[in-house]
Amino acid sequence: MLQLYIGNKNYSSWSMRPWVAMRQLGIVFEEVMVRFDSFAPNSQFKQTMRALSPTGNVPLLVHDGLAVWDTLAIAEYLAETFPNAGVWPRAVADRARARSLCAEMHSGFTALRSHCPMNIEAHLPEVGAKVWAEQAGVRADVARIAEMWSTQLQTHGGPMLFGAFSMVDAFFAPVCMRLHTYDLPVPPAIRAYMDRVRALPAVQEWIRAALAEHDFVPEDEPYRTQR
Repeated sequence: MLQLYIGNKNYSSWSMRPWVAMRQLGIVFEEVMVRFDSFAPNSQFKQTMRALSPTGNVPLLVHDGLAVWDTLAIAEYLAETFPNAGVWPRAVADRARARSLCAEMHSGFTALRSHCPMNIEAHLPEVGAKVWAEQAGVRADVARIAEMWSTQLQTHGGPMLFGAFSMVDAFFAPVCMRLHTYDLPVPPAIRAYMDRVRALPAVQEWIRAALAEHDFVPEDEPYRTQR
């Protein structure tokens, strides 16, 4: 039995990636929610997760006692365990490109992640406008994202980045959430792709659950002191 440990759906962008991929691809798993309280070493969240993995972070995939942490490692484990599920595109060149895009997301776009943390419940266009005006790094990150998405959509014709849904679309689902929450300016074709990702059944399920949480974690709310 597969178990996927995740954090709050409203905030946890890294948890969203494997959850959406597995749900959309039909990989059956048990969800284990470990709610954020704080990220201090003695917090309930950290104590729970450190008992399961050395990083003490989410997401964490557990399969028959084997713990797999980090989203890229989880993606590769799923691809090996479920070779026919469509985790990666079928063509060799497409798989290589999809992995490259996921790795770039994994290690990059720090300005966007820092200044526009995922918050599905919130709508912060005024914050987005201020961040856009003041943070050149955010503008550069969004320009690169628009460039990569445009290239893939033109190459494969959509609706997803490699035609059919795959792990790479799940990796960028939280980016779609951020661009929507902060209403950052993007070209119409990019906005249309965002809308298609947000309309995916797995993403819609995630959004509904995020809106139903009603948690307020101050560490994840840099732009609000209350709802």
